[in-house]
Amino acid sequence: MGKKAKIEITNLTKAFYKKQNSVTALDDISLTIEDGEFICLVGPSGCGKTTLLRILAELETPSVGKFTIMTENEGRPLQSMVFQERGIIPWLTVEENVEFGLKMRHLPKDVIRERTAYYLKKTGLDKFSTLYPKELSGGMKQRVSIARAFANDPEILLMDEPFAALDEQNKFILQEELLSIWEETGKTVLFITHSIDEALLLSDRILLMSAQPGKIIHEIRIDLPRPRKVEDIRENPEMAAKFVEIWQHLQEEVQNSRKEKD
Repeated sequence: MGKKAKIEITNLTKAFYKKQNSVTALDDISLTIEDGEFICLVGPSGCGKTTLLRILAELETPSVGKFTIMTENEGRPLQSMVFQERGIIPWLTVEENVEFGLKMRHLPKDVIRERTAYYLKKTGLDKFSTLYPKELSGGMKQRVSIARAFANDPEILLMDEPFAALDEQNKFILQEELLSIWEETGKTVLFITHSIDEALLLSDRILLMSAQPGKIIHEIRIDLPRPRKVEDIRENPEMAAKFVEIWQHLQEEVQNSRKEKD
C-alpha cells in the first residue's frame, strides 16, 4: 500500500489475575496497521479480540508491551468505539446522541450542528432525530452508534461485532452504509467479527487469531476491488477459497482449545 503506519503494537501481552490464578488473554502481539486500513479480527470465542480493542481504547492496560496511535490533529480524539449493543445513551434523542462527543469537546455550535446533520443524513437518521432509543429498532440504534463515532472524527475507529445481533437484511444495509462512510472519510478501522462473509466484504486485511492465549497467527489480504457487494463475495471463486481457509482455521483453533481443556 505504501501508506504510513497509524497503529503500532509492539510485544503486547495482557494477563488477568484473580486470587492465585492468572489467565493470559493476549500473548506477544506485534502489529502495524496502516493509515486508512480496514482490518477485521477473526478468531474463536475467548481469544482476546475484545481485550485488544479495549486496550487500544484505553479501557484496559497492557501487562507487557505497548501501542502507539499516530495523531494528525491534537484536537481530535484518539479513538471511538462501537459496541455490539448498549452503545447509546437512553435519555438522549438520536440527534443528542450523535452530537454528544462533539459537545464534550466543546466545539463551536455551528460545527456541532453541521457535522451532526451531515452524519444523521448519511446514516438515514435525519427523519428520526427527535426519537429516543426506546423508540428505535436494533438496526436504527446501531446507525446512531456509527453516526456518533464518525461525527466525533477520531484518529481510529474500533468496532466490536456491531452488527452481530441484527437480522441479515439490516446487517447487509448497515455494512454497505459503513463502507460508504469509511471510503469517504478514510478512517483507520479495527473491526471484530465472527462472520467470515462480513470479514471478506469489509476488510483490506483479515487477521486470524489463535485460541487463548490470543496470538495473531495468520493474515489474509483481500484484493477484491471496491466498492464490494455481498453477491461479489459469494460469486468469486478466490473469495470462496478464502472463506474455506478461514473456516478451517476457526475449526482447528476451537479443537485445539478443547484439547487443552481436556
